[in-house]
Amino acid sequence: MKIILASNNNGKIKEFQELMPNDEVLAYKTILGDIKIIEDQDNFQKNAIKKAQSIYDKLKELHYDSLDNLIVISDDSGISVPVLNNEPGIYSARYAGEKATDKENNQKLILKLDTLKIKSTPAYYTCCIAIVYMNITYTVHGWMYGNVINKEKGILGFGYDPLFVPKYQRQTLAQLDTMFKKSFSHRSKALDLAKKILDIINNEENNKLSFDKIRFY
Repeated sequence: MKIILASNNNGKIKEFQELMPNDEVLAYKTILGDIKIIEDQDNFQKNAIKKAQSIYDKLKELHYDSLDNLIVISDDSGISVPVLNNEPGIYSARYAGEKATDKENNQKLILKLDTLKIKSTPAYYTCCIAIVYMNITYTVHGWMYGNVINKEKGILGFGYDPLFVPKYQRQTLAQLDTMFKKSFSHRSKALDLAKKILDIINNEENNKLSFDKIRFY
């Protein structure tokens, strides 16, 4: 089965290749070139669906491969801080501007916390994965809870990892071992659920029966 990722993020591509070792996993750019999908929806789920459906529709226009045997997958994720009205949320990757670096995004979040004289406060990561198969869309979510702090700690990971301390941990994500993080991260949880859907799709004989029994959120 061929899986097209509505992403050019090498880390995400690698994760899905490891998830589906018996299938062909490609980034959409290798087929469609450098096209931009505007993420203008108001939540993670809608953005993930838009990205996956947009790529699926583009491939359909090109009559690419057999769409009956084609899966398009996307994800949208970010961090939310309740005390900041759930900022940065869907704007996590561009919190400090469209071309902002991780450092700039982190500095903006720190400034917001410092303005309120907050050293640590609850926060959570969300990851929504959308799967389009035979023009039907399925979505799954994963969450990770903890606290954000007003000082960067650690050099591992990316994004807001230096500011986020997961629940039951004393170190930030940027201080924790990568493999250990994967055992409880929001993306890992969403990927585990996505794999259940992909396994069902792969098992064509049981598709209808299995999907009828599963609720998607």
